[in-house]
Amino acid sequence: MGYNEKPKLEVCLSPALLHLYDTKGATVVIIDIFRATSTITAALHNGARCIIPVASVEGCIELGKVVENSVTAGERDGKIAEGLQYGNSPLEYPKEFINGKALVLTTTNGTRLLHMVDGASSIVIGSFLNLKAVCDYLLSCNANVLLGCASWKDRFNMEDTLFAGAVVNEIGGAFDINCDSARASRSLYRLASEKGLIEYLKDSSHYKRLSGFGLVTDMEYCLNLNTHPVVPVLLGNEIVVSA
Repeated sequence: MGYNEKPKLEVCLSPALLHLYDTKGATVVIIDIFRATSTITAALHNGARCIIPVASVEGCIELGKVVENSVTAGERDGKIAEGLQYGNSPLEYPKEFINGKALVLTTTNGTRLLHMVDGASSIVIGSFLNLKAVCDYLLSCNANVLLGCASWKDRFNMEDTLFAGAVVNEIGGAFDINCDSARASRSLYRLASEKGLIEYLKDSSHYKRLSGFGLVTDMEYCLNLNTHPVVPVLLGNEIVVSA
């Protein structure tokens, strides 16, 4: 970047669109609000020594056999995947349980997107639970930013877009934004904020899907602001709290 030139900020609304964006040298934020990135954030703040994201259920099970003091966890289509010990709920990982353990995690959307990113200077985990911490981190990087929505099986979803919009709303002025998906997500976030995020999302597909599994409390928790003020970053094959 030239003198006084702002870094750019863009929003990718689906992993299917990731190939349209240049992630080399950028800070990429992985967003999977319901529930992977919320679970990662909560578990690390509650003392997990690391999160090991795995693309497949089979890989998760096998890795869990060799990683010391670890638990395997994850879901497919919103439910605990067969063969795994725990699910993808931030409420499953209180300090008294997860402290000092490694969480080997696989999910339908979030961990998949993380493994797709190529050449980023850093990969960060974003959620409403750590919104301010993530925003402060992005401002400190002085690098281009891509907010990557995990979506639902490559289809646009509401909650990830709302988080992207919240970030743009908070710190967009520090970036060069020539991205209509960033503008649209900010507008959607502002609209949803007037009604209340949980009320707004009650008419979303993922809310309806997860509420059918009895996970309303999970979703309400995932929309709490700044209750877990850590910045999870990918270092090698592990997600840890940024120093």
